[in-house]
Amino acid sequence: MHIDAAIRSRKSVRRFLPHDIPQQVVEHILEVAARAPSGSNVQPWHVHVLTGSAKQALCDDIQKAAKEQAGEHDAEYRYYPDDWFEPYLSRRRTIGFDLYDTLGISREDLAARERQHLRNFQFFDAPVGLLISLDRRLNIGSYMDVGMFIQNIMLAARGQGLHTCPQAAFAWYHKVVREHVPMAENDILVCGIALGHEDRSAPENALETEREPVAGFTTFLGFDEQHERVSVRPLTA
Repeated sequence: MHIDAAIRSRKSVRRFLPHDIPQQVVEHILEVAARAPSGSNVQPWHVHVLTGSAKQALCDDIQKAAKEQAGEHDAEYRYYPDDWFEPYLSRRRTIGFDLYDTLGISREDLAARERQHLRNFQFFDAPVGLLISLDRRLNIGSYMDVGMFIQNIMLAARGQGLHTCPQAAFAWYHKVVREHVPMAENDILVCGIALGHEDRSAPENALETEREPVAGFTTFLGFDEQHERVSVRPLTA
């Protein structure tokens, strides 16, 4: 798969087929992903991979905590701003509305919205769940490194014909996670990642999110418009 195709076809899949993924495939994905750059080559990531009964036991306990003790759990880092502002507020609302519209869930149907949210904690039925953590004694730069590692996981998965869904929602339930995996005391749970085969019949997987055009987020300086433009290499399979 051409790298452009892998990037363009990557998406957050929210319903997976129950097809098992061999351990060697997961190991290959992680081996490729570990080529991600990191400052001074510190490689700050750690991964716990769960399948089968181990994954299900974790999912059951997190779902229980989310239903009964949601207000008692919080992530150990701030993912979103305390006060939303534009253009980020509109983008957040758009994806939320589009997702629920695709699922046929009205804005007033809070129970259905909650059921969909809880599907996060089943890894959206994916057969493999990954939990990504890093040492809390590291600094902001290491979060950048881990982000590049996570992106590599998602792209390497596409190279194997698989899909993923990165899930920061798991970070809120790090206390429950620690009851199931041997996470180091100094580690912070960054996110989970669902890994598996996309269920192409699921309407939520047909959702295509918008992206800002290059001109909306880029400033070009010093380019001589008189020079011959270099054409972009066409996509190949």
